[in-house]
Amino acid sequence: MRHHLILRVITKLLVSSIILFALYVQFHGDFSPGGGFQAGVIMAVAFILYGIVFGLEKVQAVFPAWLVHKLMALGVLVYAGTGVLSMFLGYNFLDYGAFSPDHPSHGQHWGILAVEFGVGVTVSGVMVAIYYAFALRRPAISDEDW
Repeated sequence: MRHHLILRVITKLLVSSIILFALYVQFHGDFSPGGGFQAGVIMAVAFILYGIVFGLEKVQAVFPAWLVHKLMALGVLVYAGTGVLSMFLGYNFLDYGAFSPDHPSHGQHWGILAVEFGVGVTVSGVMVAIYYAFALRRPAISDEDW
Protein backbone atom coordinates (compact mmCIF):
# COMPACT_ATOMS: atom_id res chain seq x y z
CA MET A 1 0.00 0.00 0.00
CA ARG A 2 2.87 2.39 -0.66
CA HIS A 3 0.99 4.36 -3.27
CA HIS A 4 -2.09 5.10 -1.14
CA LEU A 5 -0.91 8.43 0.24
CA ILE A 6 -4.31 9.68 1.37
CA LEU A 7 -5.06 6.42 3.17
CA ARG A 8 -1.73 6.54 4.97
CA VAL A 9 -2.16 10.16 6.08
CA ILE A 10 -5.72 9.60 7.28
CA THR A 11 -4.64 6.47 9.15
CA LYS A 12 -1.91 8.37 10.96
CA LEU A 13 -4.50 10.91 12.07
CA LEU A 14 -7.06 8.27 13.00
CA VAL A 15 -4.74 6.06 15.06
CA SER A 16 -4.06 8.77 17.63
CA SER A 17 -7.78 9.62 17.83
CA ILE A 18 -8.69 5.95 18.26
CA ILE A 19 -6.15 5.53 21.07
CA LEU A 20 -7.46 8.68 22.77
CA PHE A 21 -11.03 7.39 22.51
CA ALA A 22 -9.94 4.04 23.95
CA LEU A 23 -8.42 5.83 26.94
CA TYR A 24 -11.65 7.81 27.37
CA VAL A 25 -13.72 4.62 27.37
CA GLN A 26 -11.25 3.00 29.79
CA PHE A 27 -11.26 5.77 32.38
CA HIS A 28 -14.98 6.49 32.22
CA GLY A 29 -16.03 2.84 32.38
CA ASP A 30 -17.26 3.05 35.96
CA PHE A 31 -19.35 6.17 35.26
CA SER A 32 -20.81 5.36 31.85
CA PRO A 33 -21.13 2.42 29.47
CA GLY A 34 -17.76 1.04 28.54
CA GLY A 35 -14.78 -0.16 30.47
CA GLY A 36 -11.90 -2.51 30.09
CA PHE A 37 -13.24 -4.85 27.43
CA GLN A 38 -14.48 -2.13 25.12
CA ALA A 39 -11.36 -0.02 25.62
CA GLY A 40 -9.14 -3.02 24.95
CA VAL A 41 -10.89 -3.78 21.68
CA ILE A 42 -10.77 -0.13 20.59
CA MET A 43 -7.06 0.09 21.46
CA ALA A 44 -6.37 -3.09 19.48
CA VAL A 45 -8.26 -1.67 16.50
CA ALA A 46 -5.78 1.21 16.37
CA PHE A 47 -2.85 -1.20 16.02
CA ILE A 48 -4.71 -3.48 13.62
CA LEU A 49 -5.61 -0.54 11.38
CA TYR A 50 -1.99 0.59 11.44
CA GLY A 51 -0.92 -2.94 10.47
CA ILE A 52 -3.41 -3.21 7.63
CA VAL A 53 -2.38 0.10 6.09
CA PHE A 54 1.37 0.16 6.72
CA GLY A 55 2.11 -3.56 6.80
CA LEU A 56 2.71 -6.19 9.43
CA GLU A 57 6.42 -5.45 9.76
CA LYS A 58 5.77 -1.81 10.71
CA VAL A 59 3.21 -2.63 13.37
CA GLN A 60 5.42 -5.37 14.80
CA ALA A 61 8.24 -2.84 15.07
CA VAL A 62 5.96 -0.66 17.19
CA PHE A 63 4.17 -3.48 19.03
CA PRO A 64 6.32 -6.65 18.89
CA ALA A 65 4.84 -10.09 19.53
CA TRP A 66 6.83 -10.58 22.75
CA LEU A 67 5.27 -7.39 24.14
CA VAL A 68 1.80 -8.58 23.15
CA HIS A 69 2.32 -11.80 25.11
CA LYS A 70 3.65 -9.89 28.13
CA LEU A 71 0.64 -7.56 28.08
CA MET A 72 -1.80 -10.47 28.02
CA ALA A 73 -0.19 -11.87 31.16
CA LEU A 74 0.18 -8.44 32.80
CA GLY A 75 -3.53 -7.74 32.51
CA VAL A 76 -4.44 -11.00 34.21
CA LEU A 77 -1.89 -10.29 36.93
CA VAL A 78 -3.34 -6.82 37.55
CA TYR A 79 -6.85 -8.27 37.77
CA ALA A 80 -5.86 -11.09 40.11
CA GLY A 81 -3.44 -8.88 42.03
CA THR A 82 -6.25 -6.45 42.84
CA GLY A 83 -8.26 -9.28 44.35
CA VAL A 84 -5.32 -10.76 46.23
CA LEU A 85 -4.38 -7.34 47.59
CA SER A 86 -7.87 -6.91 49.02
CA MET A 87 -7.51 -10.34 50.66
CA PHE A 88 -4.16 -9.34 52.19
CA LEU A 89 -5.85 -6.27 53.62
CA GLY A 90 -8.36 -8.52 55.41
CA TYR A 91 -11.31 -8.31 53.05
CA ASN A 92 -12.85 -10.71 50.56
CA PHE A 93 -11.44 -11.29 47.08
CA LEU A 94 -12.17 -8.20 44.94
CA ASP A 95 -13.84 -6.38 47.85
CA TYR A 96 -12.92 -2.88 46.80
CA GLY A 97 -13.74 -1.37 50.18
CA ALA A 98 -10.32 -2.59 51.27
CA PHE A 99 -8.60 0.12 49.25
CA SER A 100 -10.17 2.96 51.25
CA PRO A 101 -11.74 1.66 54.48
CA ASP A 102 -12.74 5.16 55.63
CA HIS A 103 -14.49 5.95 52.34
CA PRO A 104 -15.68 2.71 50.69
CA SER A 105 -16.98 4.55 47.62
CA HIS A 106 -13.45 5.81 46.91
CA GLY A 107 -12.17 2.26 47.27
CA GLN A 108 -14.85 1.09 44.84
CA HIS A 109 -13.64 3.64 42.31
CA TRP A 110 -9.96 2.67 42.56
CA GLY A 111 -10.66 -1.06 42.65
CA ILE A 112 -12.92 -0.98 39.61
CA LEU A 113 -10.40 1.20 37.77
CA ALA A 114 -7.60 -1.29 38.48
CA VAL A 115 -9.66 -4.31 37.44
CA GLU A 116 -10.90 -2.60 34.28
CA PHE A 117 -7.33 -1.61 33.44
CA GLY A 118 -6.28 -5.26 33.74
CA VAL A 119 -9.15 -6.38 31.53
CA GLY A 120 -8.34 -3.70 28.95
CA VAL A 121 -4.67 -4.64 28.75
CA THR A 122 -5.48 -8.34 28.39
CA VAL A 123 -8.18 -7.83 25.76
CA SER A 124 -5.98 -5.50 23.75
CA GLY A 125 -3.13 -7.99 23.82
CA VAL A 126 -5.37 -10.90 22.85
CA MET A 127 -6.97 -9.03 19.95
CA VAL A 128 -3.59 -7.99 18.54
CA ALA A 129 -2.31 -11.56 19.03
CA ILE A 130 -5.28 -12.88 17.04
CA TYR A 131 -4.52 -10.37 14.28
CA TYR A 132 -0.87 -11.45 14.24
CA ALA A 133 -1.90 -15.11 14.07
CA PHE A 134 -4.08 -14.49 11.02
CA ALA A 135 -1.69 -12.06 9.34
CA LEU A 136 1.34 -14.32 9.74
CA ARG A 137 -0.49 -17.39 8.45
CA ARG A 138 0.95 -18.86 5.28
CA PRO A 139 -1.04 -21.08 2.93
CA ALA A 140 -0.37 -24.79 3.29
CA ILE A 141 -0.63 -25.35 -0.47
CA SER A 142 0.70 -22.90 -3.04
CA ASP A 143 -1.50 -21.63 -5.86
CA GLU A 144 0.52 -23.57 -8.42
CA ASP A 145 -0.19 -26.90 -6.67
CA TRP A 146 -3.92 -26.44 -6.97
